[in-house]
Amino acid sequence: MNKLKLVFATNNQHKLKEVQAMLTNFDIVSLADINCFDDIPETADTLEGNAILKANFITEKYGLDCFADDTGLEVEALNNEPGVYSARYAGESNNAEENMNKLLNNIKNNPNRKAQFKTAIALNIQGKQFIFEGICEGSILTKKRGESGFGYDPIFMPDGYKTSFAEMNMDEKGKISHRGKAIEKLVTFLKEHHW
Repeated sequence: MNKLKLVFATNNQHKLKEVQAMLTNFDIVSLADINCFDDIPETADTLEGNAILKANFITEKYGLDCFADDTGLEVEALNNEPGVYSARYAGESNNAEENMNKLLNNIKNNPNRKAQFKTAIALNIQGKQFIFEGICEGSILTKKRGESGFGYDPIFMPDGYKTSFAEMNMDEKGKISHRGKAIEKLVTFLKEHHW
């Protein structure tokens, strides 16, 4: 039986590997695999909006079934910043170190460290669109810990754990992460519909 081919609208190899590990029944390909090197606009003011923009871009331009995600870190003490601007929080360079430093600087000694990662996924398949969401609640650490993961992982500790995302292996993180939860909903949906 042929695996269903789905384009994951990302150039982020970390994200791609995480998702491929969770979706082994599908042939998950990246934008590079379909020779898409366009700068897909992410101009919406919500995570769902950006995910939809990216998925629609691929479906309209390439005619392929695909899904796209957008993820944001929402910090309660910072009015849910950086949120939709997480990737470019410290500027257009999309630099994880600078983003983390800015966030740690902004939250400084604030006792309220509550935060959550939120992922929205837009799936375009056979002419229909579906949205999935995953949330992982946790707190912001006072300093970076761990070497794995990416983005804000070294300063985010999920509730109920004593380790940062960056101190977990991919499997551990995948089971509890925001992206893991959103992908799980996507996987369940795809399996139930026997695509």
